[in-house]
Amino acid sequence: MAAAQPKPRFTNAAREALTCYLFLLPWGLGFLAFVIGPVVASFVLGFMDYEIVTPARWVGLANYIELFTDDARFGMSMGNTLYYVLVFVPFHVIIATLLALLLNQKARGIAVYRTLFYVPSIVPIVAGAILWVWILQPEWGLINSTLRMVGIEGPLWLASLTWSKPALILMALWGSGAAMIIVLAGLQGVPQHLYEAAEIDGANRWQRFQHVTIPMLSPTLFFILVLSVIASFQVFTTAYVMTGGGPAESTLFYMLYLYRRAFVLLDMGYAASMAWILFVAVLALTLIQFKLASRWVYYEAEQS
Repeated sequence: MAAAQPKPRFTNAAREALTCYLFLLPWGLGFLAFVIGPVVASFVLGFMDYEIVTPARWVGLANYIELFTDDARFGMSMGNTLYYVLVFVPFHVIIATLLALLLNQKARGIAVYRTLFYVPSIVPIVAGAILWVWILQPEWGLINSTLRMVGIEGPLWLASLTWSKPALILMALWGSGAAMIIVLAGLQGVPQHLYEAAEIDGANRWQRFQHVTIPMLSPTLFFILVLSVIASFQVFTTAYVMTGGGPAESTLFYMLYLYRRAFVLLDMGYAASMAWILFVAVLALTLIQFKLASRWVYYEAEQS
C-alpha cells in the first residue's frame, strides 16, 4: 500500500498572499515610521512643553488654552489665512474654468496655448516666488512700470499693508494651469449628444452652458474646490520667500507662524498643538463641503 503523500505546507493561494505581504512589508514599515509615527508623536507633543533642548514636560491642555486666550499672533495668522482662502479659492476656480472653456476649442495651435498656460504651474514654487518679487518691485518691476506708461502710480505691493496679501494671491493665481487642465479634461468628457439634444430643444449657448456644461462639470469643480481649500490653508512657501510674514505681519499666515514656533523658537509642543488645530479645522471644512455637495454636484451614475 502506497504511503500517503504529505500535504503541502502552504497552498498556492497562501504562497501568493505571503509573497504579496513580503513585497508590501518595506512600504508598510516606512508608512509606520514616517507617517503614523510622526502623527502620533505630534498628537502627544501637543500636550507637552517641549523645546528640544529641554526635557519634555506634560502640561495637558495648556498649549491649547494659551493659543485661544493669550496668543494674539494665533488669531492674526488665522485671520490672514482665512482672507487668503476666501479670496484665492473663488478666483482660482473661476479662472481655471474660464481658461479651460477658452482652450476647449478645435483651433490651429491650440496645444501651444494650453502648454503656455500650464507651464507656470510646474515652475518650482521658490523660483516662481523669486520671479514675482522682481515683477512686483515698486520702482522697476514689470507691473508698476507698465502702469506708469498709462499714467498710474502702482502700489508698493509686497511692502504695503493693503496690497501684500493680494500680491501673494496674484502670484498664486498665476499657477492656475494645473486646475485648468483638470477642468479641460472634464469639459472634454461631457457627452456631445447632450448639447445636441439641448440645441434641438431650442436652448441658446448660455442655456446649454448653464444646464448642460455646469451640471456635468460639477464633480470636477467640486474636486478642485476641495483641494484648493486644503492647499490654501497650508500656504507657506510664497510668504516665506517673498515677504517673510511682513510687512507688520500682514502676511503672517498660519503655517508660517507654526514654522516660527517650531523651528525658530523651538517650541515643538506648541507647534504640534497648532498643527492639530489646523487639521481639525480643515477636516471640518472638508466634511461640510462634502455634506453640501449633494445640493449642487451632479453625478450622472447616480441619476441613471
